[in-house]
Amino acid sequence: MIISLNTAIDLKIFSPSEPLGILIIFLGLIFTGMIFYIIYAVSTNKESLEDKKIRTKKEYLQKEKIGKLFPKKK
Repeated sequence: MIISLNTAIDLKIFSPSEPLGILIIFLGLIFTGMIFYIIYAVSTNKESLEDKKIRTKKEYLQKEKIGKLFPKKK
């Protein structure tokens, strides 16, 4: 029993002029845009506000500890 592909599934539903084809193209464009955005965000190495707060707090604590170890003589 041989069934040809065209009789089992109508391949016209995947054409770019059909709703399913348009949906596939649209999802592909969104996915591609997300990939480029991720690559751009990683390559620019931007810090979030939370990361900046944590880093400045750690630097402040480090300066306090160094100040306790080496007090200024007056």
